[in-house]
Amino acid sequence: MSRLKFIKILAGSFVLTGLLSMAACSSITDIKTNISERIFGREAADPPEPLAEIKQTSISKILWQTKVGEAGDFEFSPTVEAGYAYAASAEGEIVKLDVSNGSQAWRVKVPEKLSGGVGAGGSLVLVGTQRGSIYAYDLAGKLQWISRLSSEVLSAPKYFDGTVIVRTGDSRIFGINANDGSRKWVYDRTTPSLALRSSAGIAVDSGAVYAGFAGGKLVAIRADNGKLLWEASVAQPKGVTEIERIADITSLPFVDGPLVYAVAYQGRIAAVDRVSGRIVWNRDISSLSGLNAEDGRIFVSHAAGSVYALEYTSGKTFWRQAALKNRQLTAPMPMGSLLAIGDIEGYVHFLSREDGALASRIKTNNSPIMPQLALINSNTVLAQTRDGSVFAVQVK
Repeated sequence: MSRLKFIKILAGSFVLTGLLSMAACSSITDIKTNISERIFGREAADPPEPLAEIKQTSISKILWQTKVGEAGDFEFSPTVEAGYAYAASAEGEIVKLDVSNGSQAWRVKVPEKLSGGVGAGGSLVLVGTQRGSIYAYDLAGKLQWISRLSSEVLSAPKYFDGTVIVRTGDSRIFGINANDGSRKWVYDRTTPSLALRSSAGIAVDSGAVYAGFAGGKLVAIRADNGKLLWEASVAQPKGVTEIERIADITSLPFVDGPLVYAVAYQGRIAAVDRVSGRIVWNRDISSLSGLNAEDGRIFVSHAAGSVYALEYTSGKTFWRQAALKNRQLTAPMPMGSLLAIGDIEGYVHFLSREDGALASRIKTNNSPIMPQLALINSNTVLAQTRDGSVFAVQVK
């Protein structure tokens, strides 16, 4: 099942009118669902490229695995904090796992269905629900508070300096008091008539919150009061139809030194000055799952399945790996001399950081891997699959 299954279109009636001929549907809901399936696909538009045999230069293995529960129509990625991993499911299960062996420290059941992945920080474990609530548990799994927000929470909450920062599906970002769950501030912006519904979250660094939005917009706001610092255009919508003009940022921005990087679907990747919001460079690369950066290189998964390594000050290509076409790749995870990338068929691929050569691969199960991997240490990565399995994968 494709990750694009879970990207839905928030369309005005003018879009629906123009696309009624796509299917003979019995209701507006059916029409909108059909549009989503036809444009983005419940299955990949093109089948994944068959995997050719590779000469393995590294050896990978599964250290341990466990089960948390299925993701449903949402995306859940694990998080690692202080020697423990936290993972969640759509039905409301949260588990705390020892990263060394996968043993379960505790499991709790949230009394609502979840829609956003786990956040951890400030001695809190945080999850968001389909009804727009944030549940905060302490490190022993005891409920501390509940905060009610405006709409479903599609990404992991973040903790920064006494504030829990949460993005909701209606394009709002909330700052919540980490002590009691009371609301401190809210950043609000208008959602356009046509946008992708995605689990794009937020990045928080040095007192600033970075978030990408529809139309290729990247914003920086203050973490203490939610005031806008700047807004930058990472990508400009282009094309004739409303569908062709979608250029939404559907993945996490990445902060590295003086720059913050963001990439848009059907758009561009850009490096933005963190102080001024000035675009330092940009180039045409489309991505759904996003990017990562380390030691002067940016690594990005193209929407069509290529993996790029770019120079961080100019965007120049170091290398491109094209052997994973249409495999719905996760964001790359740097691991020393290697990169880890998951795909739609449950494989974790390891690429050479220097030239992009495929160094190793391992199969978890037959379920797609969620867009964000979590790093346990320099040679072990954590992957959660859509069926709710969690795998610790080691490579040497």
